[in-house]
Amino acid sequence: MINVGDVIFQLFSLLIPIGIILLIVQVVRSMKKQEERLRRIEDKVDRMQEERSLSDYKNS
Repeated sequence: MINVGDVIFQLFSLLIPIGIILLIVQVVRSMKKQEERLRRIEDKVDRMQEERSLSDYKNS
């Protein structure tokens, strides 16, 4: 006969390492997305600064 406690223990024993691995993968993916967003924002700021400096040059 199958003991329910043993089944629950086996499920937790299997799910906890899988959950930790999935959590690590999620954190790494999130960090990469954040880096990409930051790079895009920096590029936009650089373009805006260039446009402003060109505008200031033309107006002088």
